[in-house]
Amino acid sequence: MIPFMKQLQGLFPKTVFFAVLALGLFPLPGNGQADSVKQLKNTIRINITNPMIFGSKYNVLGYERVITKHQTASINLGRFAFPKFRSFDYDSIGLTDDYHDKGFNMSFDYRFYLKKENKHLAPRGVYIGPYYAYNYFSRELNWDLNTANFTGEIKSVIDLTANLVGVQLGYQFVLWNRLSIDMILLGPSVWFFKLKTDFESTLSPEDESMLLEKINEMLEEKFPGKDLVVTGGNFEAQKTTTTQTLGFRYMITLGFRF
Repeated sequence: MIPFMKQLQGLFPKTVFFAVLALGLFPLPGNGQADSVKQLKNTIRINITNPMIFGSKYNVLGYERVITKHQTASINLGRFAFPKFRSFDYDSIGLTDDYHDKGFNMSFDYRFYLKKENKHLAPRGVYIGPYYAYNYFSRELNWDLNTANFTGEIKSVIDLTANLVGVQLGYQFVLWNRLSIDMILLGPSVWFFKLKTDFESTLSPEDESMLLEKINEMLEEKFPGKDLVVTGGNFEAQKTTTTQTLGFRYMITLGFRF
């Protein structure tokens, strides 16, 4: 099993436990009450699971719109950034605290709320549908290098793009006709990754390989499922890597309907 899915499996029971606990604290309206309230077509929401996976710098807001009685479309936008890499200072190489990063997440999905399975209209109940997600991340790192071939400071730039295409199965709870808890329970997908690293100066093959190895170690530490991005152990010997693999989407969002 790939490391990323192992981490998601470890997170899954904890997240579901707290979601079920929250639902137990709020009384659900009866069918008569739910049928009599005004039907609201818009929902704004915040992703609460991805920050637990990727860190506090992953902040995504979403908007869902009812298209028909049993179909909706949604868009999600936000910031995507890895946690800070650990600084170090060895005899021949050191990583300073000076870094700059940027990144964003964008995703779309179209949902079919199953008429035969749900007593209520969209966006409430069981749904299935396709989705697409795009992630971009860039970080500039400053290094202190002291080798036989180079002495001084050097800057590296890491660029990572990830395109995800898949299908999902989920369930959305609606409380008091205003609060929503959306749970994507199953979201298999194909992931298309591209990872590129550039240096501002020309380095010897040995120095370049050493820096790439350190960057690879830091990505492995900070990026869940690093093996989804780099396969075969070739990243240390090249500055551009592309790969496709199977992935998984799982998340819980909290929303407000209007």
